[in-house]
Amino acid sequence: MLGARVSRTREKVNAIRYWRESLAATVALVLVAVAFVVPYLGNELVTPIINRTPQQVRDFADAAPLFGFREFHYGWGTPFAILIAVTGVLWGPDLARRLPWRRLLALVWAASAAWTMSLAMIDGWRRGFTTRLASTDEYLHEVPGVTDIPATLRGFSERILDYQADSWTTHVSGHPPGALLTFVWLDRLGLSGGAWAATLCVVVGTSAAVAVIVAVRALGDETMARRAAPFAVLAPAAIWVAVSADAFYMGVVAWGIALLAISTRAHRWPASFAAGVLLGFGIYLNYGLVLMGLPAIAVLIAARTAWPLVGAVAGALVVTAIFTAYGFWWFDGYELVQERYYQGIALDRPFEYWGWANIAALFCAVGVAVPAAFPRIFTKAAPINLLVIGALAAVVMADLSQLSKAETERIWLPFAMWMLLAPAVLPQRTHKFWLTLQVSAALAINHLLFTNW
Repeated sequence: MLGARVSRTREKVNAIRYWRESLAATVALVLVAVAFVVPYLGNELVTPIINRTPQQVRDFADAAPLFGFREFHYGWGTPFAILIAVTGVLWGPDLARRLPWRRLLALVWAASAAWTMSLAMIDGWRRGFTTRLASTDEYLHEVPGVTDIPATLRGFSERILDYQADSWTTHVSGHPPGALLTFVWLDRLGLSGGAWAATLCVVVGTSAAVAVIVAVRALGDETMARRAAPFAVLAPAAIWVAVSADAFYMGVVAWGIALLAISTRAHRWPASFAAGVLLGFGIYLNYGLVLMGLPAIAVLIAARTAWPLVGAVAGALVVTAIFTAYGFWWFDGYELVQERYYQGIALDRPFEYWGWANIAALFCAVGVAVPAAFPRIFTKAAPINLLVIGALAAVVMADLSQLSKAETERIWLPFAMWMLLAPAVLPQRTHKFWLTLQVSAALAINHLLFTNW
């Protein structure tokens, strides 16, 4: 009799949990649907773009809340993407559970790259890959003009503001010089052009799927790391990993967090120093990546130690010292980039819409399985839960700053990667169902819309 009561209690608890997951997923879907519908209601207060012309709507808000335009299309990547999706859903969770750890890491990286590239090839080799980073707004446009790196760093801040003869292009002006220098260094290695730049972003970006599960395992929970692996691979976010420079940033800081997690085991000082170098370099790639400090804090809380901070801070200070010595002061750049931000299209993107539509765009990238897991994420302070909460906190702060209005499906990739751990806490018997929704969303978005990144 006691056993029957315990069984009934468990059934009730499970029923409540399933109801909460379903409710969370439904709320996320409604938010996304509303964000897509509102732009067509003609409301002048809640609209994705004000002071607009038909061409501006086409260029900046045709697929709001996502940055792109409506276009049903398919390509030779379509059958490969479908094949990878089906294979990943059917066998991904089982392989993640059974494979030896090192083989799993290799498979995760390879599968992530294959999934990312298959989605890119839906748009085609040139349109979906080689020319993405070669537009006049991108970093490669400025690479030939950088003939003296020290001089470039000394004068970098002076060229941030617009309406000058030598103003940096949109993306270069909006980021610290580390981003531009990455592609300059690549060019000087003889790997010039859009194809090599795109390859760098995909290789480093897809490695982030490995980094996040390495971090979870380093914090003492290999089981959850294995459960998270298929979700880290088969995410709609892969659409924006191929190819955007933000994917490169994501990979750099993801490994910074992973090394920090590794350093919490037996005080591994080299790992903590390397973590600091990568995270320090991250804030010279993107000003907003200073918010990666929140997932870093989550790592230290999960490990119950603050000792790795010593090595990490030392590593970050080395990076800061180098950039400062060569003439770039981060805080000057940050102040100027805020002014430059409102010299462009951001001035016409009202927070009344983007304040919440940003989250809808993020949900398009992480998929419905992530918000479905939120009710369970906040139930205990396990390592994976803390990492997700740290990423969520970073997203909230980025959103409230009003310096991320639109394009968050791309801009927030470094935070989204850690949110993709969340579905691991869902019941294992439901994982294939949620993975099906994840890959279906990715395929739908990539075939119905042409995304600009």
